[in-house]
Amino acid sequence: MEPALLQQLWQAALAAQTKAYAPYSRYAVGAAVVDEHGVIHAGCNVENAAYPQGWCAEASALSALVMSGARRVRGVLVVGTGGAWITPCGGCRQKLREFCDPDCAIVSANQDSLGPIHSMDQLLPHSFGPDHLKQS
Repeated sequence: MEPALLQQLWQAALAAQTKAYAPYSRYAVGAAVVDEHGVIHAGCNVENAAYPQGWCAEASALSALVMSGARRVRGVLVVGTGGAWITPCGGCRQKLREFCDPDCAIVSANQDSLGPIHSMDQLLPHSFGPDHLKQS
């Protein structure tokens, strides 16, 4: 992924992170995805008093992508708090798989620096996806 795009994704994810609704965990997450047209879509985590009913930043960003009419993710960046670089949770890895190719770059970040870059296939190897449901 080119450096300018990495910076744009990081800034979008950081801005989204400031909007997070995390009164229970106090762990704000921001995510940004770039679509097949080069447009960046961002999202934040939204917690709920009934804990399983909240949603992750990656899911919020994917919802924004779908609402725009886009259908492919060409890159992802996720930023969390506390200094550690984070990767998407298991559920979000599967959600991303719906829109990402196996070689899609997923960047881990924190508020101060960019971290490792993994491919979709590295984070969710041998995954189940849309290609498994194609009619013959």
